[in-house]
Amino acid sequence: MKRAVEVVRAGGWPVEQRADTVTLLFDDRYRRRLRMLGDGGLDFLLDLVEPVVLHTGDGLRLEEGGIVEVRAADEDLVEIRGRDAAAFARIAWHLGNRHLPAQIDSDRILIRDDHVIIDMLKGLGADVRKVRTAFDPEGGAYGQHNHDLGHRHGPLHEERHGDRRG
Repeated sequence: MKRAVEVVRAGGWPVEQRADTVTLLFDDRYRRRLRMLGDGGLDFLLDLVEPVVLHTGDGLRLEEGGIVEVRAADEDLVEIRGRDAAAFARIAWHLGNRHLPAQIDSDRILIRDDHVIIDMLKGLGADVRKVRTAFDPEGGAYGQHNHDLGHRHGPLHEERHGDRRG
């Protein structure tokens, strides 16, 4: 089986080396070792030294040559907007206080659907609507990512989010 042994960041590899593409949900873009099937049918093993967060455009270097390009799959998400800059900042603070993976753009925040959080946001006056798009949440404030294995909240957090070591 072919093995992908290195991540080359977007823009750091020539497109002519592309052997295939692989389209992945966010949870599958943070793995160390996982059998993958490319969009064009290439069967390969992601076999990295440690888990790495993959972003659209990153390349997975195959041991025998060639690159598999990573694409973010569309997911069911919730788009959140504030009525003004102050409301938007307040909404962002409340989401951050709950340690939720969130993609923050200039005028919207994307999160996974969670009815409890959605009710809270509506209570804060947020405009909320369901969307289907790629999800690329922010990393942690100290260079960590939302899937940092050292960041744990105890049994309830593990039960809700699962152990994603891969």
